[in-house]
Amino acid sequence: MNEHTYSPAHIEKKWQKIWQETGAFKTSDEDDKPYFYCLEQFPYPSGRLHMGHVRVYSIGDVVARFKRMQGYNVLHPMGWDAFGMPAENAAIKNGVHPAVWTYDNIDFMRKQVKELGSSYDWEREVTTCSPDYYKWTQWLFLLFYERGLAYRKRGAVNWCPDCQTVLANEQVEDGACWRCGTEVVKRDLEQWFLRITDYADRLLKDLDKLTGWPEKVITMQRNWIGKSEGAEVQFAIEGSDDSITVFTTRPDTLYGVTYLVLAPEHQLVKLLVEGTEEEEEVTRFVEEIRKTSDIERTAADAEKVGMFIGRYAIHPLTGEKLPIWIANYVLPDYGTGAVMGVPAHDERDFSFASKYGLEIRVVIEPQGEELNKPLETPYTGEGVLVHSDKFNGLSNQEALTKIVAHLEERGVGKAAVSFRIRDWLVSRQRYWGAPIPIIYCDRCGTVPVPKEQLPVILPKEVSFAAGNLSPLKTNEEFLHTTCPTCQGPATRETDTMDTFIDSSWYYLRYISPKDDTKPFDSQAVNRWLPVDKYIGGIEHAVLHLLYSRFFTKVLYDAGLVSFDEPFESLLTQGMVTKDGAKMSKSKGNVVSPEEIIAKYGADTARTFILFAAPPDRDLDWSDQGVEGAHRFLGRVWRMVEQHREMFAVRQPASATSPAEKKLLQVTHATIKKVTEDIGTRYQFNTAISAIMELVNAIYSYPEDADVGTKLDAIETVILLLAPVAPHITEELWHKIGHETSVHQQKWPEYDPAALVQEEIEYVIQINGKLRDKVVVPRGLKREELEELVLNREKVKEQLEGKTIRKWIVVPDKLVNLVVS
Repeated sequence: MNEHTYSPAHIEKKWQKIWQETGAFKTSDEDDKPYFYCLEQFPYPSGRLHMGHVRVYSIGDVVARFKRMQGYNVLHPMGWDAFGMPAENAAIKNGVHPAVWTYDNIDFMRKQVKELGSSYDWEREVTTCSPDYYKWTQWLFLLFYERGLAYRKRGAVNWCPDCQTVLANEQVEDGACWRCGTEVVKRDLEQWFLRITDYADRLLKDLDKLTGWPEKVITMQRNWIGKSEGAEVQFAIEGSDDSITVFTTRPDTLYGVTYLVLAPEHQLVKLLVEGTEEEEEVTRFVEEIRKTSDIERTAADAEKVGMFIGRYAIHPLTGEKLPIWIANYVLPDYGTGAVMGVPAHDERDFSFASKYGLEIRVVIEPQGEELNKPLETPYTGEGVLVHSDKFNGLSNQEALTKIVAHLEERGVGKAAVSFRIRDWLVSRQRYWGAPIPIIYCDRCGTVPVPKEQLPVILPKEVSFAAGNLSPLKTNEEFLHTTCPTCQGPATRETDTMDTFIDSSWYYLRYISPKDDTKPFDSQAVNRWLPVDKYIGGIEHAVLHLLYSRFFTKVLYDAGLVSFDEPFESLLTQGMVTKDGAKMSKSKGNVVSPEEIIAKYGADTARTFILFAAPPDRDLDWSDQGVEGAHRFLGRVWRMVEQHREMFAVRQPASATSPAEKKLLQVTHATIKKVTEDIGTRYQFNTAISAIMELVNAIYSYPEDADVGTKLDAIETVILLLAPVAPHITEELWHKIGHETSVHQQKWPEYDPAALVQEEIEYVIQINGKLRDKVVVPRGLKREELEELVLNREKVKEQLEGKTIRKWIVVPDKLVNLVVS
């Protein structure tokens, strides 16, 4: 290879090897520099990197390298979110054990990530399917169990027939499995849950702390948690000792209730119809409703379907009988699984009552106005109460609190808060996940595995042809064990944990990944965290990010960490698309990172993907854009090559002529902009654009001007470009005579004095239209400026026969003459 020719394949392999051999990016835990934790969401080892990976890792690497050059002790780790259904599905399909499939993929993807030139500390690598990791996942589960935050109950759950496992509510998208797209159905199973609802209020309130998060993510979490303030109202059931609890945000409409609706799966339904003539029909209706997903049942345009179950409730304030119905639009896990029907003042209730001929009773009317009867649409606005006993004439807002107080006085209700979020269902009837460390004993009941016996090792020999049976049940040696309490025969829990458990704490394990005595070193964690910059996809706004916040708060309450939010600042990058569509094999529009790196080099791939769009926007792939990025790097290479010998004999810069001062000004303006764009605004595209402009200015610099000024500018280009294109800049840095790494250099600082321009260009407008431009000395007095403008030939021509009515002067920018 000609050493003067830009050859990415050669220099990138060369420097990757040197960086690895010298431990260039190893992080020290004992450093007097300020700490900075830069983290990208770790990948699932699917087997191949895609351009989305390249984008997120390039963004993270720019931040990490930039911060190192700014003098920070940077932690920048990488690992693998390695449990999950795809590995198990591959095992079933191809006869390959999930562990073999997963570790082969990790080896391949690790190689790909290293080819990008990312500055990871590989000594901190974690793999969630490794026993030395999931031992501590199990330990944390037991911590939750000890604190009353992990529990088991039987209930209707989301079941994916294709993946043969339970899904949390958050993992059901438009009624389908988030992984495979199969329609989700309901099944009754004993399941393990984590009480995330105990933290709902804190998770909501503490969103206000997250000033470094995108507002759209804050909004998504706020909506998912879904806090509602209102009242719980008790409706007695005629002929029964049971009662129905309803949560409502509109206690002001309580006198307008004409029926109650229970979720078909509500625990009272079966009891209320047992032995009645309606029992068979109700049972049939319930089974039919259970076949539809929650999303379908609650969609705004879904048909409201219900039936009367033959029983009545008693209104707590009026004593009247209210028919009890069941309907598809009420879900068992939201609120109390029961709603009060107020059809005159709720669109959904109005639609349902109109369909089934139920009474529609008006109890709120606009101030000073009587509603037409019968109603054609429900009235949902503000107003005063009518037909509401002693509360008649009150505004509905005033009545809200007074009716709640009245309910409390009579012992039939109270003020209450409800949340949309439900407890986190963490059981999975699959193999490739962390075993839940619980044992069942006929004598002792549910017994946690003693922590000193962890990890509960995932057995290698299982059958994947067991239908709906958890694969772990097929390994007799795993299934049957000894009770740690009574030493009698017992069985193990055969469900594994949701893989979102693994990713809810991995950022802590990076701090002490080889510690075999505890999940993480609390003292070190408290030095490094919260994560300073977290980078990943918007698709995890509710799932992973919410769960990680929950985990951190539990660990904070347990005294294991000193902070209660894990990620201080969050950057959610956009997708990489091609021809306007998300890249996918089925669309035939996938661009392979290996192909791009082989043809153009990793630096080109990084430069393009950082330059083509702001990081939070979708990026549409462009072959021409990639070629343009490659040409730019080639231009930088040639610029340095042409001046290599000059660096050996360089003299201090002496910028005295206008051209020299101009290049000095552009150099320092570029330093200022790139520093702000990378370090504050995270707008890498505009940072690269500024570097390109500096390169153009260097190429335009007169040959007879001061060489020192030019060489300083070239050196600045290399330093500023280093986080973006680490290989070419490392090579060029050494070419110009440096012996230490460019990535160990101090980030350049701009000189404010160099930014002060001695001359200013004024735009001259007449009646708002551009007519001329003039360059004047900075600080020129207004009278002198006006005189200079009036003497311009183009201005004289435009003013002939006209009168100047007004001068508008924007200092250092513009002069506009208003004439007539």
